[in-house]
Amino acid sequence: MARIVRHNYESVREGYIRNGGKEVKLFTSALKAFQCNNRIVMEQRKHLDDFLRGRNIGRLECGRIQLEVSEELGIAQSVISRLWQRFQDDGNVSRCYSTGLPRVTTPNENRYLEVTAKKNRRSTASDLSRQLSSATGTTISRQTVYRRLGNIGLYARRPVRCVPLTATRSRLRLTCSREHSLRTPQQWSCVMFSDESRYTLQSDSRRTLIWRAPGTRYHQENTIERHRYGGAGWLVWGGIILGSRTDLHVHSVTMTGHIYRDVILEQHVSLFRGAMGAEFLFMDDNARPHDANIVDECLQSEDITRMDWPAYSPDLNPIEQVWDILGRRIAARQPLPPIYRNFGGHCLMSGVIFPKIRLII
Repeated sequence: MARIVRHNYESVREGYIRNGGKEVKLFTSALKAFQCNNRIVMEQRKHLDDFLRGRNIGRLECGRIQLEVSEELGIAQSVISRLWQRFQDDGNVSRCYSTGLPRVTTPNENRYLEVTAKKNRRSTASDLSRQLSSATGTTISRQTVYRRLGNIGLYARRPVRCVPLTATRSRLRLTCSREHSLRTPQQWSCVMFSDESRYTLQSDSRRTLIWRAPGTRYHQENTIERHRYGGAGWLVWGGIILGSRTDLHVHSVTMTGHIYRDVILEQHVSLFRGAMGAEFLFMDDNARPHDANIVDECLQSEDITRMDWPAYSPDLNPIEQVWDILGRRIAARQPLPPIYRNFGGHCLMSGVIFPKIRLII
């Protein structure tokens, strides 16, 4: 007897099968069974819609047998049998939609997690799980806590850092902002914003990611040298003005009042004062080297007007945006060779290692 094998749809429709390279004609009953079997395979694991369920029940109510309905509609006889049995039991054949496993937590317990997380936003998922267990007796995992809080839009994220402000400092910041908001662009073109920032070239800022395979965490190519306390760094100073800028000054020593006067004011700021005239306005923060007596005397002798600046307000200085861009570019660089780490200041000043630093100041 010929063995029925899978073949294309055209051969089946004409009533032939392939056996050893020859086409053999099937009997009518075998052809119907084979066509029904192919339709069953195609319809496998597919849900029936309500219209098709009604067609099955209608044919069975007319006196048709389940085998005939199965062959005609291409549905397994077991499926038709279950539909008919269910129709006889409750008179309904619509599909019952299930929501899956029942939730471990109730809506009230979900509300308790939300209120507890918002009350103490530094609580970990384990802390919230323990608090819920002690309050209601329901034990859930950390992942369940993440999912419940995620459904209401709460996710674990790093907090934004800000400076500590008292009521007096906040009032001074508001007064300064209101006064400066009335300035015109022409007036802002005479204001120089300056600041210092320190960058560490030998540490990992955690901004750079690597591709590594499982089990290779401690391989040499997957490690980055990092000093525990940051290692040696370089202090940079720069000034920006509308349509112009100063040179980027880099030095490895601590900023003092003498260095600020001799290097920054006399070599950079005084040149802009002479070029722009009496309308020139200099802005620097309230760092200790900036408030030294020798600095005040130098500003008076050079006839440089200093802008009043509220304490604890580095975020109001637009040059902070420049330092952020500079820090991201340095962090994106590959680790420097040891020979360049020893001469990092010279390389920064000459633009050999970071040629784009001068362009963003």
